[in-house]
Amino acid sequence: MLMAQGRPARLHYLANSFRVLAPGDHVVCAVSGERIALEELRYWSVRHQQPYASAALATRAAHAG
Repeated sequence: MLMAQGRPARLHYLANSFRVLAPGDHVVCAVSGERIALEELRYWSVRHQQPYASAALATRAAHAG
C-alpha cells in the first residue's frame, strides 16, 4: 500500500478492519494524542470512528461516554 510518509491517514473504522480514505502513515489517538503507526493500530471505536493507542485508552474512552 502506498502511504504518505509523515502525514496522518484518514480512515473509516469497521468491525474488524479499517478502510483508508486518505493515505498517510499514522493516525492520532483520540484520548492521548499519541501518533499510532497504521501497522500498529489495534484499537478503535466503530461507533465513534476514533482510534486509540492502547486497550486501556479505548476502555477509558468507552467509560467516558
